[in-house]
Amino acid sequence: MSSALKTQLLTGPALRRVPAIPGAVSNGNLRPARVTKSKFCPIRAVVNSDQNKATEAATKSVDAKDVNGSLLVSSSSSKEGLVDVRAVITIRKKLKEKLTEKIEDQWELFVNGIGQGIMIQLISEDIDPVTNSGKSVESAVRGWLPKPVTSSNVNIFQYEANFGVPSDFGNPGAILITNLHGKEFYLLEIVVHGFDGGPVFFPANTWIHSRKDNAESRIIFKNQAYLPSQTPAGIKDLRREDLLSIRGNGKGERKHHERIYDYAVYNDLGNPDKDKDLARPVLSGEERPYPRRCRTGRPPTKTDPLCESRIEKPHPVYVPRDETFEEIKQNTFSSGRLKAVLHNLIPSIAASLSSSDIPFTCFSDIDKLYNSGFLLKDDDEQNGRSKLFLATVIKQFLNVGDRLFKYETPAVIRRDRFAWLRDNEFARQTLAGVNPVNIELLKEFPILSKLDPAIYGPPESAITKELIEEELHGLSVEKAIEEKRLFILDYHDLLLPFIEKINFLPDRKTCASRTVFFYNKAGMLRPLAIELSLPPTRSLPQNKYVYTHGHDATTHWIWKLAKAHVCSNDAGVHQLVNHWLRTHASMEPYIIATHRQLSSMHPIYKLLHPHMRYTLEINALARQSLINGGGIIEASFSPGRYAMELSSAAYKSFWRFDMEALPADLLRRGMAEEDPSMPSGVRLVIEDYPYAADGLLIWCAIKEWVESYVAHFYSEPNSVTSDVELQAWWSEIKNKGHYDKRNEAWWPKLETKEDLSGIITIMIWTASGQHAAINFGQYPFGGYVPNRPTLMRKLVPQENDPGYEKFLLNPQHTFLSSLPTQLQATKVMAVQDTLSTHSPDEEYLGQVNQLHSHWINDPEVLNMFDKFSANLEEIEKIINTRNKDFRLKGRCGAGIPPYELLLPSSGPGVTGRGIPNSISI
Repeated sequence: MSSALKTQLLTGPALRRVPAIPGAVSNGNLRPARVTKSKFCPIRAVVNSDQNKATEAATKSVDAKDVNGSLLVSSSSSKEGLVDVRAVITIRKKLKEKLTEKIEDQWELFVNGIGQGIMIQLISEDIDPVTNSGKSVESAVRGWLPKPVTSSNVNIFQYEANFGVPSDFGNPGAILITNLHGKEFYLLEIVVHGFDGGPVFFPANTWIHSRKDNAESRIIFKNQAYLPSQTPAGIKDLRREDLLSIRGNGKGERKHHERIYDYAVYNDLGNPDKDKDLARPVLSGEERPYPRRCRTGRPPTKTDPLCESRIEKPHPVYVPRDETFEEIKQNTFSSGRLKAVLHNLIPSIAASLSSSDIPFTCFSDIDKLYNSGFLLKDDDEQNGRSKLFLATVIKQFLNVGDRLFKYETPAVIRRDRFAWLRDNEFARQTLAGVNPVNIELLKEFPILSKLDPAIYGPPESAITKELIEEELHGLSVEKAIEEKRLFILDYHDLLLPFIEKINFLPDRKTCASRTVFFYNKAGMLRPLAIELSLPPTRSLPQNKYVYTHGHDATTHWIWKLAKAHVCSNDAGVHQLVNHWLRTHASMEPYIIATHRQLSSMHPIYKLLHPHMRYTLEINALARQSLINGGGIIEASFSPGRYAMELSSAAYKSFWRFDMEALPADLLRRGMAEEDPSMPSGVRLVIEDYPYAADGLLIWCAIKEWVESYVAHFYSEPNSVTSDVELQAWWSEIKNKGHYDKRNEAWWPKLETKEDLSGIITIMIWTASGQHAAINFGQYPFGGYVPNRPTLMRKLVPQENDPGYEKFLLNPQHTFLSSLPTQLQATKVMAVQDTLSTHSPDEEYLGQVNQLHSHWINDPEVLNMFDKFSANLEEIEKIINTRNKDFRLKGRCGAGIPPYELLLPSSGPGVTGRGIPNSISI
């Protein structure tokens, strides 16, 4: 700490007396140890309707009895007697502190001990008639030697502040807290003791900025939920001012300590100033629509004024201060990122330790990743010393980082090494894998494209009725469609417009794909045919190839390559559309709008709050290192530099808020039928559809919890339409957060409590169950490259190709050389491993962190939540029972991994189970 700051704390404004507000009493212990001059230095926060009048009134009404620190009692309350009130302030410090931080802590203890570190002001829900704002009392936080709250929470400390409160003060509703220290601190909660109703809780869970960064005091409300119209008069102004402070003014670059929430377009993915090849288009507008992100206010690039300049790792990207990772999460994420960073050092490591970015030459090369670790191929004996040096450095990282080049055996091959080769496993993963949200019922034949035939050729698929019926063994296509036994995985229209551009990229060769499946009488799904399409040419106006599994060796290998292309497409759509767009990117505007438009007192804010944790931070990190130009997703997935343009195309043609409800999505895809007798209102077409079957249990539990909560607070007619904050929130989500979709007719109305329950259920499902289902299986399914290659480097060989003879001589080599290279594979495995990892501080659906247990002061709501938690515990038992039911072949059988992605609970690490409250990774 600087000597100037210490001097200021000892002699300057921090030791000046804070004036009392009319109707308020200041603690007599507020005076410093030595004071030579007495000078007022008011805490800055909007408490009164008119600050100037309030200050003038304060000067007239305060009866200062003793400059040595006796109670400062206003004339209006001195006649009525005082009540002793004690506030307990709980603060969390870092678990691991540097020596300088420990020294600063000792200084803070001293400053707090003399009452000059933290000032708090208790605001009543009742109006002071003199100021026409909430009555208030003030005090200083004291505590020479604060002790940890418990032996298990050694970094959590408590301080106290004492008040003399007039007997007519009323109920406390808010606290203003001012941090006079030179650095921020993390406030968990404040508990006020001494009022008739028992302790009053003010949950905070927020960083309190230093006054040197922002002179305004922070406003903390008690844990009572109020609709805007129900807000007590004494804290109405504070409710409004707190929201205004969060919104900011939309100008300037955001600073680390700020908690400003605002919108910006996706114009921060490229870096044209560094390299013109890193320029990326802005995702916004009619051509490339996309949800909005959190605004940082960074200046534009020099090369392109429409693009925002970038902050490259390891420097942090701005997110509002309370959105950043907590210490445990940061440590977990950093250790995972270390793996990815090592694998991203391709220019230096690959140049020094290998002759090239080499492919896998045999399947044992892949097995070594799990058995002995990944070793880069030696080039020759030249530059041996430099290689030895680098190898030593890497070895040190291996020892420190634990498994940096060695991976756990993925679940998909842990029980059966060869399961991935089988057609039934290929089909099973469309229902119970990491991307079980694209399979659809085939409703009509022939299969038709909706793309412009003038550009993309005839709309008819090359998969013919005759070919399908050859595989149906006597069953007609019409009968199979009527019995709802034909299904399709169709990426043709989404991918075909990008294929030509992608195939011009180095080491990228891909096709648009369609796969048709048949659901047989034995309850098994199996693939019948795969169509791989390239853009039409003059000589080939219908540049489409159809493959079936066949029985001879050549057809077998060709079929395996065709399946690999389908899996590669599935991996790209999963990552860019279903994972990033439909969960991460779509949730970000909901979170921004919730903070900007709903007070922390609002019941809907309290309901949504657990489902917003860490999402803005993980999204900012993704834009910095994963989905950015030249980032890991571009380097590792088929679409390459066109990855986010493909995501935008999906948003344009596919994304609808109302269809993000699980039952609605299943109905849209034909995977369910309406059935009012079912709790979810739908009946599955395939009963053994693990994602949907388990997902509907979670969906119904969330829906029941939300409906009971909403009905509790919106019991009056027109209470939804008259809620000004709620209506502003929904309007902002549509008209700012999803601006490019603002005019769509499908946006739900918000007029009734049923409308509100439906909207909130979609949001909570998206943040919890949906994200868990498509995120935490990434390494268990994708960690084995042949099962789920993220890109293909060769097309399926044709008989007239120059390399067809080589394929016949060594089909294994052709297959492996078509997959990602060793460096590409290990890089994406590092990312998948990190993204599939639960942090030790994860908060799961239906659970409340012990430190957040006072989130709401409403016994009826707490009982509803207990019921929700009990429902989830029962669902966990049901899912475990299903995973042992041999009739359900999609989740139980020899070598079949159980479907656990929607089990609500989990421990830390890569577990392949657990539903966090929020998109936290």
